[in-house]
Amino acid sequence: MQTKRQIQQLLRSAGISPNKRLGQHFLIDLNLMRLLVDSAGIAGNDVVLEVGCGTGSLTEALAEHAGRIVAVELDRSLSAIADKQLAKTTNVELVNADVLENKHTISRRVTDGLATAREECPGRLLLVANLPYNVASPVMMNLATGPAIADAMTVTVQKEVAHRMTAGPGSGDYGTLSILMHATGDSEIIRTLRPAVFWPQPQVDSAMVRFIRSPEKAGRIADMELFTETVHLFVGHRRKTLLACTKLAREKLAGIANWPEILDKCRIDSKQRPDQLSAEDYIAIANRASNLRFSS
Repeated sequence: MQTKRQIQQLLRSAGISPNKRLGQHFLIDLNLMRLLVDSAGIAGNDVVLEVGCGTGSLTEALAEHAGRIVAVELDRSLSAIADKQLAKTTNVELVNADVLENKHTISRRVTDGLATAREECPGRLLLVANLPYNVASPVMMNLATGPAIADAMTVTVQKEVAHRMTAGPGSGDYGTLSILMHATGDSEIIRTLRPAVFWPQPQVDSAMVRFIRSPEKAGRIADMELFTETVHLFVGHRRKTLLACTKLAREKLAGIANWPEILDKCRIDSKQRPDQLSAEDYIAIANRASNLRFSS
């Protein structure tokens, strides 16, 4: 693990500075970094995905515990620094790429790297990272719904993202991320982090959060892709009534004509708004929609 002074020296030597556009805020409190690693409960046959590995500070600590690590860094200069820092570490694959192909898809380079790593280490797939603010939510949503599915995620994120992960129906923070997290597992905030534990300091508080996937919860979802589309359909128009949202259905949901019947069978008032429904409500709606698609 690297101190603030060491990270600053590495960047000076490369003639670069932190990139605000990429949300680069390095975690410099080594005690918190140890807490992050310890909270992840990494075993020797686990594969760890680290997004935004920066100069490889956290990666060094993860390499002591994990079977394999796929460390992703978009910034070419930081990736080159990490590559040098990790030159003697044999269980790390460094991927210089954007972790997201698009908002709803993890990069093929990353998923291919994870698949190869899991052939060697058949344990869990864990996301452990100081997540860049600008990709935190889509990365976690993708890893909750697949096709690459994380068994657990232990991350630092913006505090408002942590609140979204744990928010319940009716809350101002409740949305797509909340529903996907509740539907597939359990989230908890481990600790709130002040700006001073990062360099450069962000203008907002952060939080360390842990998500544990529940196979039992996720197993209730008949079609994960359809479920995800259902959530996006309704929450994407959260100020409309549920019935009004159904008129905007696209893709797999476009051919479903009897939405009032679906909502009625699920005992959901079509005049409610999307943020009033629980994750269980959305699962019920998506499962009924799935049954109709396959029976028609």
